[in-house]
Amino acid sequence: MPKIAAIEYFRVPPRWLFVKITDEEGKVGWGEASLEGHTQAVEGCLDAYAERYTGMEADDIEHIWQMSWRLGFYRGGPVFMSALAGIDIALWDLKARRLGVPIYQLLGGKVRDKIKVYAWIGGDRPNDVAGQAEARKSQGFTAVKMNGTEDLGWFDSPSALDDCVERLKAVKALGMDAGIDFHGRVHKPMAKQLAKALEPYRPMFIEEPLLSEHLDGIKALSQHTSTPIALGERLYSRWDFKPFLEAGCVDIIQPDISHCGGISEMRRIAAMAETYDVALAPHCPLGPIALAANIQVDAVSANFAIQEMSLGIHYNVGGQDLTSYTHNPEVWNVQGGYIDLLKGPGLGIEIDEEQVRKFSVDAKAWVSPGFIGPGGEVREW
Repeated sequence: MPKIAAIEYFRVPPRWLFVKITDEEGKVGWGEASLEGHTQAVEGCLDAYAERYTGMEADDIEHIWQMSWRLGFYRGGPVFMSALAGIDIALWDLKARRLGVPIYQLLGGKVRDKIKVYAWIGGDRPNDVAGQAEARKSQGFTAVKMNGTEDLGWFDSPSALDDCVERLKAVKALGMDAGIDFHGRVHKPMAKQLAKALEPYRPMFIEEPLLSEHLDGIKALSQHTSTPIALGERLYSRWDFKPFLEAGCVDIIQPDISHCGGISEMRRIAAMAETYDVALAPHCPLGPIALAANIQVDAVSANFAIQEMSLGIHYNVGGQDLTSYTHNPEVWNVQGGYIDLLKGPGLGIEIDEEQVRKFSVDAKAWVSPGFIGPGGEVREW
C-alpha cells in the first residue's frame, strides 16, 4: 500500500485552512481544517501531525485517527480535532480517488440522491432579511438561517427580542422555512422569553439556545418550548455529544466536520444520534472541501435532515466564495431546495491547486468578530 509522502496546508481567504496529502505514487487527497479565528493554533498542530504521519500507510485512516486521539494523552477540543479533521478528510479523499469511487461508496453506499440545503441571511447583526430571503428564494433555496438577535446583555430589555420575531414573520411570509440561531449570545433569562415569543411562528429550529456548557439550562429550555432545538458546532467528538443525547434535550445535532475529527467521527456521531431519534443537520459555514465532506456523510445517514452551505454567506462577501478554488463549482447549484449528490471520485470536487497556492501567499488569519456592550463589557459573539 502507498505511504504518505507529504502533508501540506494552505491558509486561504476568506477564512479557510486546506490540507493536501500526497502519497508516494503522487496521488493526492484534500481536506479542510478550518477553525474560524484560530488558524495559527491548528497550523501548529498540523506541523506536528505532518512530522508524525509522513511515511505511514495512507490507507490506514482509522489507525491514524486513533493515533491522533489516543497517543497524545491530551485529546479532544477544537484545535486537535480540527487538525485531525483536515488529515482525516484528505485521507478519505485520497483513498476513494485511488479506487475511483465517491467516498460515500466506502461508507456503505448512498441512501439518497439529493441533499436538502439551506443558506444564511442577515449577517452577524441581522437586517434586511426579507430582501435577502427573497434573493435566496430566487437562487433555489426553500430554507434559510439567520441570527436571532444582535448582541444582548446577560439580562436585557424584553423589547430587544421584538425584532427577531418580526424577522421570522417576514421570512415565513415568503413561504420559506427559517432556522433561528441564538448563537450562544442569548443568556438564559432572555432565551426563555425569545423561544416562547418565536414559537407561534414555527421556526424550523432554534440553534444554540444557550452556550453548550449549560447542559442543564438547555434541558430545562427544551421542556419550555415545542420548537426543535439544534446544537453541536462547539462539540468536538462523540463523547461531547453523548450527554446531550442522554439528557434528551436536543432534536437536531449539528456537528461541524472540520471541527469534530472529520468524516470518520461525524459518521459515528450521526449513527449514535440515530439511536436517540435525533436528526443530523451538519454545521458548515466553511469552504467547498468541508461541504463536500459533509455531503459524503449526509448521503449515507438515514437521519440526515438538512445541510448548511456557505454560498454567499456574509463572511465571503467581496472575495472568495464556496464556488472558488474548484474546477467544478456547478455542483453547488440549488434547485427546489436541493443539490444533487456529488458523483465524482473522492469528495466529488476538483480542487484548483493553482488558485489555492496563489491566494495562500501572505493570506491573513481571520479574526473572530467581537461585541462590546455599552458598559464596556465583553458580550458573546
